[in-house]
Amino acid sequence: MIEWSDEDLMIRDAVRGWIDAEVRPNLDALESGDLPPYDLLRNLFKTFGMDEMARASFRARQERDQAGSAGADGDGDAAERSGGGGAAMSMLPIIELCKVAPGLVSAMGVGLGLAAGTIMKRGTAEQRERWALDLLTLDKVGAWAITEPGSGSDAFGGMQATARKSGDEYVLNGSKTFITNGPYADTIVFYCKLDDGRAPRDREILTFVLDRGMEGLEQSRPLRKMGLHSSPTGELFLSDVRAGADRLLASGSGSGKDSARQNFVTERAGVTAMALGVIEECLKLSVEYAKTRELWGQRIGDFQLIQLKLAKMEVARLNVQNLVFRHIEMQRAGRTPTLAEASAMKLYSAQAASEVAQEAVQLFGGNGYMSEYRVEQLARDAKSFQIYAGTDEIQITHIARDLLSS
Repeated sequence: MIEWSDEDLMIRDAVRGWIDAEVRPNLDALESGDLPPYDLLRNLFKTFGMDEMARASFRARQERDQAGSAGADGDGDAAERSGGGGAAMSMLPIIELCKVAPGLVSAMGVGLGLAAGTIMKRGTAEQRERWALDLLTLDKVGAWAITEPGSGSDAFGGMQATARKSGDEYVLNGSKTFITNGPYADTIVFYCKLDDGRAPRDREILTFVLDRGMEGLEQSRPLRKMGLHSSPTGELFLSDVRAGADRLLASGSGSGKDSARQNFVTERAGVTAMALGVIEECLKLSVEYAKTRELWGQRIGDFQLIQLKLAKMEVARLNVQNLVFRHIEMQRAGRTPTLAEASAMKLYSAQAASEVAQEAVQLFGGNGYMSEYRVEQLARDAKSFQIYAGTDEIQITHIARDLLSS
């Protein structure tokens, strides 16, 4: 794949039109936190029929399982995680939304790819029916809770949240932080360790599905943060939350850790499309500014230092676009990236987006530091790509370990 098809471009232009009509007028409210993103995202899904495609794909999956023809890994179709449709319908909205409000993609991606994705991969047919469908159609908001205040990048080893067996139930305790959609989540996929007397680092990772309002579950108000203001982030506090066995996903040794790692691959590959949106928008804004801004009687685009910045932005755009196209081709071929591949894609594209956005601010000069010029917001948002879904440093570790283990 070397370029978008005519059909892809029609989808892209339709999404752009929707963004111009629905997102740009609300950008200030999204940035201030006054407007949660979920009604806008539901509007997107209904406008393009993505909710119905997700519903149809979900029903087909359930019927296949009932007929005993599900895939060996229980992963289902990629469409089930992306809201239905082909590669264009999964990638192009991400790219276009990230040109304006990358936080919308974070909010949507966690609910679909991580929360719903985990339930679709690890849940029984009954659990998928109970929780996943409403997440896939955005009728409900999903959160994926693994990060803790004291664990950071050591998500598994440093995990302190516990599940203690009590009769036919489990009693859950612990806290989570930096949880996307945490303040508004209706459904929470919660990772913790089985408290069975073993040393903490040797304990089995369990995955539960929790609902808003359960006794002992507290969801914080949105946290203030540097960027991605249109993606609410919060904390979760669990105090003796009782969860029945019907809320436990795929019990068995190592299953919780395995499902989390599979989601890391999905999430990290998705960051590449997010990065492309930021890069394309920063380049477009910078070219326009370089053509119209004048100093010493000539446009700044005539200065070689400005030309160098624009040239490097274009190199980054081409490279990240090629990674997106490669990922689409892998999807079409039914191949999932390895952890090393997904981590490499994320590492390069996240760094490229952050560097391009910072260079755009520099090119705009004092104006670039002002919020009325959009490169300021994009630079703040792009920095998050180097932190969430694993920091740059963690990507390097995962790439090297994956390569050395083969």
